[in-house]
Amino acid sequence: MGDRQEPGADGPGAERPGGAGEERPDGARQGRRDRAAEPAAEAPSAGGGGAAEGPEREPRPAAGTAEEPPGPLTGRGRRVNFFIVGFTGALGVLTAWMLVEALVEIRGVFINILVALFLAVGLNPIIEFLRRRGLPRWAAIVAVCAALVLAVTVFVWTLVPPLTAQVSEFAGAVPEYVEQLQENRLMADLDRRFGLIDQLQAFLTSADFGQRVFGGVFGIGQAVLNSLATTFTVLILTLFFMASLPGITETAYRLVPRSRRAGVRELGDEIIHRVGDFIGGQLLIAAIGGTVAFLYLTAIGFGYALTAAMVVGVTALIPLIGTTIGALAAAGAVAVGDPVMGAVTLAFFLVYQQIESYVIAPRIMQRSVDVAPTATITSALIGGALLGLVGALLAVPAAAAVTLILQRVVFPRLDRV
Repeated sequence: MGDRQEPGADGPGAERPGGAGEERPDGARQGRRDRAAEPAAEAPSAGGGGAAEGPEREPRPAAGTAEEPPGPLTGRGRRVNFFIVGFTGALGVLTAWMLVEALVEIRGVFINILVALFLAVGLNPIIEFLRRRGLPRWAAIVAVCAALVLAVTVFVWTLVPPLTAQVSEFAGAVPEYVEQLQENRLMADLDRRFGLIDQLQAFLTSADFGQRVFGGVFGIGQAVLNSLATTFTVLILTLFFMASLPGITETAYRLVPRSRRAGVRELGDEIIHRVGDFIGGQLLIAAIGGTVAFLYLTAIGFGYALTAAMVVGVTALIPLIGTTIGALAAAGAVAVGDPVMGAVTLAFFLVYQQIESYVIAPRIMQRSVDVAPTATITSALIGGALLGLVGALLAVPAAAAVTLILQRVVFPRLDRV
């Protein structure tokens, strides 16, 4: 290796201005060093702070790395696998569909749970009332459940025997009805022309009619058994919900952050109180309606006054249309024996419905459920369309809860903005 001279020293190997092209013993090595130092020297100029100016160069890939071929890329430079994307999307759609099907299958169970929870919340004020009178909570719950079982038993006992007797009487009077039809001039003329009586007798004695009757009776019996099973399930769930209602509400409140727990607790207790007042008010209105119906039907000498009064009282629990349904049922039952008295009964219940709607119900509900009439009608229609009669029954307290949340939470926040 030749002797190297320091920069600035005189000699053959000294670096002179403009002498980049001169030969030197280590020229090749120095050239390689200069080329290796070029990226470091050009780095400041890329950021705009260096003295050298010129067009910016694209960064080159490091040694040993291959450039990605052109194609659809993700944000990180990876190629999109459309099969995986489509398969994942199909799995998501399948999962959503299975969840919807599961919700449809458990719709009946969900309705039973919702009704039981609604009854537990509504009957809680009665339990608290009994507790204030000295009964422990378990004894108050047992007393309320016994009253519910007694009410259901009385309703079934008053409804089933009259229906059975009416069906038996109708089956025994069928031959007499046929004879009356034959004696009628119009029916006799139609029978001569088209043979209606013979066709009716052939239909009644055919095997197809027997199968239909048996299927109808079997279907009615199955429906009755399903109703009894559903009623028993709701009563058991109501018992458990009443026993664990304080724990359920406390657990729900603990899911809220501590900073907002006090306000949520106050709002939740107010909602529970209003729902209880609503159910209590509906029970009182139904009791008044049933009592009035019983007194009127007894006064006109109707043989099944207690049964019709129970029907009127139970249907009165349904908001808006319950009293009308009970009035039509009672008037129809009376009209079977005496059409004139059936029309009088319908007129009586229509008058009573007006008194109930404008005098009795407002006085009872004015402090329990503060809901606008428009919201009441709309919520009852929506609830009835979604869940039938159960939805119509649950819609009004749900509307009361939403109204309370709007008044206590939403509107004050909007006023502060």
